[in-house]
Amino acid sequence: MDTTQRTYRFIPADVYTAGFRIVGKIMVSTNGIMGVLNDTTKSHLEIHDARLARIHMPTKLVDHYEIVRLVKAQVMMVCTARREDLGPTNIVRGGYTNISELPVRLATDVFELEGKLQVAGRFDFVTMISDKTRNFIPMFDATLTAILLPNLKVESPGILFNREKIDLLAFINQRAKDEK
Repeated sequence: MDTTQRTYRFIPADVYTAGFRIVGKIMVSTNGIMGVLNDTTKSHLEIHDARLARIHMPTKLVDHYEIVRLVKAQVMMVCTARREDLGPTNIVRGGYTNISELPVRLATDVFELEGKLQVAGRFDFVTMISDKTRNFIPMFDATLTAILLPNLKVESPGILFNREKIDLLAFINQRAKDEK
């Protein structure tokens, strides 16, 4: 009987680019999807058993491939079915133990994302945007919506967003009160 542990495993994920939704499986190590996406030695991502759909028709299958290869810089969001699929807690939290959750809304040129952003200490937008150690940042209990196609709505316990694609970030608790 073989008792060796596998080094790699497949995790199901929905990957969003500016034009496509790709549903498939990403091969990950013990560091989860965050480890793969934030690996600075590789600029590409492979999605196995990939089903492609155009953003404007997210449920209509365009094609099905054994492997689709993407340039990581063009990936906008990666949604997972479970929070744990993002990676181990110490990787996802960046090694910090005292974390605060901030409800935020993010926008890219194609998507809006609303959920909880975890930060250690005081939030610093400039540091988050210029952090070269990780391009993909986790957001929890999040909802992804296409700006021009509101029928595309995805709820996920864990989403990774590409920090280089962010147009704006706003805290939900800083909404202006309507004066009547």
